[in-house]
Amino acid sequence: MKKIRVLCVDDSALVRSLMVEIINSHADMEVVAVAPDPIIARDLIKQYTPDVLTLDVEMPRMDGLDFLERLMRLRPMPVVMVSSLTERNSDITIRALELGAVDFVTKPRLGLRDGLMEYSDLIADKIRAAAMSRPRRRLERASTASAPRSLTRSFSTTEKLVMIGASTGGTEAIRQVLEPLPSNSPAIMITQHMPAGFTRSFVERLDSLCQVQVHEAEHGQRVLPGHVYLAPGGIAHMKLARSGANYVVELEDSEPVNRHRPSVDVLFHSAAEVAGKNAVGVLLTGMGKDGAQGMLAMKKAGAATFAQDEASCVVFGMPREALAIGAADEAVPLSEISERILASAGSFGHRV
Repeated sequence: MKKIRVLCVDDSALVRSLMVEIINSHADMEVVAVAPDPIIARDLIKQYTPDVLTLDVEMPRMDGLDFLERLMRLRPMPVVMVSSLTERNSDITIRALELGAVDFVTKPRLGLRDGLMEYSDLIADKIRAAAMSRPRRRLERASTASAPRSLTRSFSTTEKLVMIGASTGGTEAIRQVLEPLPSNSPAIMITQHMPAGFTRSFVERLDSLCQVQVHEAEHGQRVLPGHVYLAPGGIAHMKLARSGANYVVELEDSEPVNRHRPSVDVLFHSAAEVAGKNAVGVLLTGMGKDGAQGMLAMKKAGAATFAQDEASCVVFGMPREALAIGAADEAVPLSEISERILASAGSFGHRV
């Protein structure tokens, strides 16, 4: 069996040794080298050609973000960020995902050794997902040429709800889906696999870029057109519910589903039960199978469903599962999903 070759970059000797111990404890991966900073890492990448890079955020000699930006522009490869859970680092980590990092792992605040060792299986899963991913060369964005296309929406007497699920690679996919949508888009509820403490930074970033208003979902919040509700990471499952004639957010602090809280399946099953044919289900990039069964329930309830296609996915896991069981009507390129959402919601999107 060919092992996943990993290069670990961190200025902490303790973290480097723990990452070596964790990664080498899994039979399908090995650490081929470690580096205390990006300058040394640059030479080690050329020497060892690793399959995956784990990268600290704050390091001497060169900032992790600067290094990541250069790497994804000149020699794209799968990168998993290793970040401390602070407000500043959560903002930096979201930026790292925009620059092309596949995923991230949080360092525990206290008890670094025991904390990281408890994350052993999670770290291994993220490295496996990264090894399966399709890193893309990052191009400089010109101010006008790279501006997202805007979509307009014709009036529709039937307002539908859009449910979106995503995991690995999903933060950038979600941004690309939401940015072109007009301010009067259907209400959108999103479950993105994320740990606690990071969704607020993600929401603030999206809200600054989009015409729709983006919120970190709160229990009892009304679900309205022109608004997007993101499940708070690591805290609770998000469900669609009714309060009289209104749709509302329901947050449920129950056990993880498919090893995730929030879970896409939980959101999708609630949409099938509460909204039925008035919902649209969308499954974006991600590792695993979360969301497939819930999407199947949505389809059986009359909802329109589709999944991101393999060519545009960072990891074609969750969409593949949905397509394999017939839960998704079809596979759609990421660049076309915004328009498909508007069309499926009873509108007709077009470029302007």
